[in-house]
Amino acid sequence: MTEAPGVVRITDVAALAGVSPSTVSKALNDTGSLRPATRARVREAAERLGFVPDASARSLSARRSFTVGLLSTDSAGRFSLPVVLGAENALVGGQISALLATARHDAVREQHHVRSLVARRVDGIIVTGRTTDARPPIRVPMPVVYAYSPSQDPQDASVVPDDATGMSEVAAHLLALGRRRIAYVGGRGDQAASTLRLAALAAALEDHGGTLVGEPLFGEWSERWGRLAVDLVLGDHRPGDPLPVDAIALASDQLARGGCDRLRDRGVRVPEDVAVTGYDDWDVMALASRPPLTTVDPQLDRLGQRAAELLLAAIDGTPAHGTELSPPRLVVRASTAGDA
Repeated sequence: MTEAPGVVRITDVAALAGVSPSTVSKALNDTGSLRPATRARVREAAERLGFVPDASARSLSARRSFTVGLLSTDSAGRFSLPVVLGAENALVGGQISALLATARHDAVREQHHVRSLVARRVDGIIVTGRTTDARPPIRVPMPVVYAYSPSQDPQDASVVPDDATGMSEVAAHLLALGRRRIAYVGGRGDQAASTLRLAALAAALEDHGGTLVGEPLFGEWSERWGRLAVDLVLGDHRPGDPLPVDAIALASDQLARGGCDRLRDRGVRVPEDVAVTGYDDWDVMALASRPPLTTVDPQLDRLGQRAAELLLAAIDGTPAHGTELSPPRLVVRASTAGDA
């Protein structure tokens, strides 16, 4: 069979670099004991010629598939999508392809995807989800890293948002603005995102002279609950009466957008009378809110990238264990800082 016109062969790369075809293979697959100058010369020749290595030959040589599974349980993709994109960016840098599978909160569907990924002999799997609540581990014969949704097994490698630091930064920001009487509105009270953020806020206020006003409020993750919660915080307050709080920290941007709407309905100015903060830096909510929300960006793309880095290290024989916290970033906007 004749070679198709324009196809660059490994022998072409070898001839341009002045080495043998086996040396080209070693240089491009990062194997063998080659001098850095030789490896660089081979890669330069391959790039100049536009050489594309044969994937099946590469897999056989390295006994790897050079593919990784990305398994998500999130049906909406609100949190898992940026994690997956960050992971994929890191994997591409390592010349790894990603296979995405979505379980949509269905245990049967998840097991089907797990079996399929194992059958495809992926080199490893990143598991992500919609909440930061710990989830049961998957048992497979290859490395696994859990991103955003940690494993219940403390020996597994997990990367999760550092919600405690994020809410501590919110508290420090509000206190620096002179706000001292702060209410908290969370989502579901049985979820880690609500309880961890509350604990961090309460500890920061106690340590630095602030007051957590009233009982923490928990409900659904919705604008509707944000509006209802503001009514509970304000009680019978009427325009001109002293306000019971000078700030409200809400555990999500969705809650905070609803809260801002209700404060405006009741004649309370944001941030002049009451400062409002959200969480998650979800553009759809944070930027559309009136005023735009001060919030915390969990930097989920960086979290996904770190998960991929841990997985690649595990594939190479150096697995990590335990939970790693991924740093957040405070984003200051007009809901606390006026014209910010």
